[in-house]
Amino acid sequence: TTPQLVAEDPATLNLLRIVSRAAQLDTVVLIQGETGTGKERIATYIHQRSPRASKNFIRVNCGAIPENLAESELFGYERGAFTGANREGKPGLFEVANEGTIFLDEVGELSLATQTKLLRVLQEKEITRVGGSKPVNVDVRVIAATNRDLQKCVTEGTFREDLYYRISVLTMRLPSLKERGDDIHLLIQHFLREKS
Repeated sequence: TTPQLVAEDPATLNLLRIVSRAAQLDTVVLIQGETGTGKERIATYIHQRSPRASKNFIRVNCGAIPENLAESELFGYERGAFTGANREGKPGLFEVANEGTIFLDEVGELSLATQTKLLRVLQEKEITRVGGSKPVNVDVRVIAATNRDLQKCVTEGTFREDLYYRISVLTMRLPSLKERGDDIHLLIQHFLREKS
């Protein structure tokens, strides 16, 4: 089902027009905004209005994946790649999302090593599983989201500058609720309807 986006505020309505156009462009999107501004809803909305709508939409909370598992989760692993690995190996989330969309929430939480691999996926459109040597082609649209100031992270050396430019091809900043005065009463009515 398509997420309901409740809006009356001019800034929000303008954002939704941009989001609708962005859905049709098969490009990387970076969604910036405070926690609770609806970044995942916007990502879902973009996917469901895109030419990839009938394919997988894979959500990844980059902040919730332990650093030592991030590469195997995202890019998969070959059999016997590490102790405790599945005997058959396992496809990563990029392979599962093939032909669809992968939503990398809290992308600023990824380690520099994982950022390097992500950059390769965006440049080469291929992944290499942990413990593997054979690249696997993937056709995936990436939507990234963050509540961090990634430009500041670049300056501080915690986020790769080349990756920042790759994922910020189309950037949208979601206004906080305090900037969406005209939407507050609509949102209250919407949530009351959902609860009743």
